[in-house]
Amino acid sequence: MATKRVTTPVLEIEYEHSGEADAPPVILLHGFPYDVRAYDEVVPVLAAGGASVYAPYLRGFGGTRFLDDATPRSGQQAALAQDLLDFMDALGLEKAVVAGYDWGGRAACIVSALRPERVRGLVSADGYNVQNLAYAGEPAPPEWERTYWYQFYFHSERGRRGLTENREELCGLLWRTWSPTWAGADAAFPASAPSLHNPDFVDVVIHSYRHRFGLAEGDPRYQALEDLIAKEPVITVPTVVLESGDDGIGGPGAEGDREYFTGPYEHRVLSGVGHNVPQEAPEAFAAAVASLLR
Repeated sequence: MATKRVTTPVLEIEYEHSGEADAPPVILLHGFPYDVRAYDEVVPVLAAGGASVYAPYLRGFGGTRFLDDATPRSGQQAALAQDLLDFMDALGLEKAVVAGYDWGGRAACIVSALRPERVRGLVSADGYNVQNLAYAGEPAPPEWERTYWYQFYFHSERGRRGLTENREELCGLLWRTWSPTWAGADAAFPASAPSLHNPDFVDVVIHSYRHRFGLAEGDPRYQALEDLIAKEPVITVPTVVLESGDDGIGGPGAEGDREYFTGPYEHRVLSGVGHNVPQEAPEAFAAAVASLLR
């Protein structure tokens, strides 16, 4: 894919594009601690099928940069969602299929819920991947909690230093443990590792995992959007939910989110697939996106 840049009110976003510019647009959104390399086998399938495919680097990843040194390096969910809308506006994309997992899936879900007129269809690898901050202090089952160790680690300054000084070792460990049945994790990680050396990576990541637990204030520019997200809006656009059969991060199954989807909906379980869905199961991910383009 060709690497390009576009300027939004807050960021210069680096992105990769493939396909004819006037074809139906698809936006593929990566998660933490991944990057657009997760879609290397998804993009050619979609572009060959007649889509115009965009894969942006999220804030804090790859070549995406903040325009102003004074802008808070927020990783809150509203910031990610606004970045997606700003990206679409900057490129003149009135409506698109949006697809993602982890952080990227969260942005895609929020935009689908709050701005359905901008979304032709949604692929979410995590179900209703929207944080309910009001319940952030409630404990989860211990078996799930132990898989969230990295989040609690990031709450401390020791964790910030650990991410700063050992980012590749730490993130490589997350790749392996979140995708315990993916034999290719170690071989694939080096291609994405450079994206984790973005100068804002640590600040954005630490803020993300502190804000969601009420341990850090959000950027005031996103508060109105956070207030709307707090109402847990339903998603009305056509949706395909992909559920990992072997995700190494604990939590309820995606089918438990069914009440949040009131439009056309399909739930597909991917056996033997871990957290990094598009990179582990590119054919299934591409097929889900293509089904929303028909």
